[in-house]
Amino acid sequence: MRRIAVVGVPGAWSTEMLASRVELLSGRVSVIDMGKVVTDFERGTVLHQGEDLAGYDALMVKKVGSEYAPVFRDRLCVLSFLASRGVRVFSPPEKMMRLVDRLECTMALRKAGVPMPPTTVAEDTDLLMDKLEEYGTAVLKPLFTSRARGMALVERGPAGRRALEEFMRAGNPLVYMQKKVDIPGRDLGVAFLGHRYLGTYARLQGKGSWNTTIRAGGRYVDCRPSREVLETAERARRVFDLDFTCVDLVETVEGPMVFEVSAFGGFRGLLEGCGIDAARAYAQYAMEVLGNG
Repeated sequence: MRRIAVVGVPGAWSTEMLASRVELLSGRVSVIDMGKVVTDFERGTVLHQGEDLAGYDALMVKKVGSEYAPVFRDRLCVLSFLASRGVRVFSPPEKMMRLVDRLECTMALRKAGVPMPPTTVAEDTDLLMDKLEEYGTAVLKPLFTSRARGMALVERGPAGRRALEEFMRAGNPLVYMQKKVDIPGRDLGVAFLGHRYLGTYARLQGKGSWNTTIRAGGRYVDCRPSREVLETAERARRVFDLDFTCVDLVETVEGPMVFEVSAFGGFRGLLEGCGIDAARAYAQYAMEVLGNG
């Protein structure tokens, strides 16, 4: 029987969901908290609660921390070291590293010609205000964040400058500013297992909110995406080629535009919106890959 552990946050819903599905298929499972891992490069060991993780056949990464932060890249480096010792990591750490920093993710998508809302990155307030004058309304996004945490909606004018300066003082000296695009009251999450399309859910915008997050009153529903949406999502998926991919995008009058690509999200939206047990599907996928390896 294959030994598989889930890298995640103990007690977190999506981590425990994946762990339970892995346990059903493999008979046992451990949850690995990367904050409690010790890497000894002299001995070549990566220990979690005294156990060398190199003894596992595979690690399935659901989360590498409770909040997005620069330390995510460091933890993925540790997982990359484990992969070099023969442990199969779902998804490969080097590929996930390109996602955890919003700027790096954006650069990869734009280099590949994937459509995104107009975006500016700069450190100078006056230059950013010039761009905000052009955009009219924009969203300021921390480089390490998810679910709209720390984001701010700003408009041209004195109030916009004050909001921009406050955003920079809050620990964002390099500002990622994206033009706010008109959305049809929803955005979409398109999920893939490997190269296979899994499903699409929509997040409906809550009343009085500028974003669609569940924290802001949004809710998940099933979605039957257009061919154009699926083709755009597939283009974004191919840029990173993960084992599990969720592409967040929005339908605009100019066509679908991608907000971001994630290796960590999508489970709840697929389950609540579409009735798709992504955790079970992902666990089965891993067992199939390991069986063929």
